[in-house]
Amino acid sequence: MKKSLIVIVFINLIVSFSCSDGDVIAVEFDFDESFQACGETNLVFYKTKNDPSESLSFFVENLTISQIINVGSGNTLVTTTSGLFNYRTYSNTTLPDNLFCSDVPSSEIKITQDYQSTATAIITATLTKDDNDGILAILEDINGNGNLDDDDTDGDGIPNYLDADDDGDNVLTKDENPDPNGDGVLNDAQDTDGDGIPDYLDADDDGDGILTRDEETDTQDQNPRNDISDSLVGPDYLNSNVVISVAATAYRNHIINLSYLVTLKVTGISLDILSQDEFDFGILENAGLTATEQVVPPFN
Repeated sequence: MKKSLIVIVFINLIVSFSCSDGDVIAVEFDFDESFQACGETNLVFYKTKNDPSESLSFFVENLTISQIINVGSGNTLVTTTSGLFNYRTYSNTTLPDNLFCSDVPSSEIKITQDYQSTATAIITATLTKDDNDGILAILEDINGNGNLDDDDTDGDGIPNYLDADDDGDNVLTKDENPDPNGDGVLNDAQDTDGDGIPDYLDADDDGDGILTRDEETDTQDQNPRNDISDSLVGPDYLNSNVVISVAATAYRNHIINLSYLVTLKVTGISLDILSQDEFDFGILENAGLTATEQVVPPFN
């Protein structure tokens, strides 16, 4: 999908731009929806394309990617800042990947047109958190009230949609086959003891009266999956004939995935070739927009 801005000359309809011989010239901004960023303390947001070779860029001082995605306790941060908007065309057939922010600009780059304008950038960063447990967040609304934050099956303070171990049994949800065929429908979730509660929400998976998290007979490492008395049956927590209990003392470490969606809109553009004063850059594709955080809930 592409972000497009058509620039054309016709009275004052959209654009005013002509050659010295009076011929009408049509210029088309036709770039991919995504854009890139480079720089450390000063940033350049940019798009490039070939055939024809063109670039759009926005330069801003004293701003970093870390500041842009510092959403704090919320999920969205809007940053508004002034900078320099730039549109260039080139005689080169193709443009290099390091067109911007290179310590030594390429001597092969030949600029044919260069238009600049001060403008304002509206940068929006939206944080999405995910427990990577194989279940869509919307399906973890257990009580069906539309509020994901109040669904906490194991009462560990982490809502299910962010909890890698929804039932607190120290077996990760993704390892309890919540969606065996991967179709996004959980009616076939594994239910070892047939009690109507799928294993990923069942604190006693084999129904032997011993909590799954307490069925660590060999190793106390918050991982019942590697405690196996009978290799023909499998882990003790899935073997109802093994009723040895070793009380768990801690929950396992949880890892929450963080991803940031960054969009950019430039407003207040003032160029002779444009009557339109804003441009939607689209979505930032850049390293550093994903991270993880670790949480160890208090044991209860």
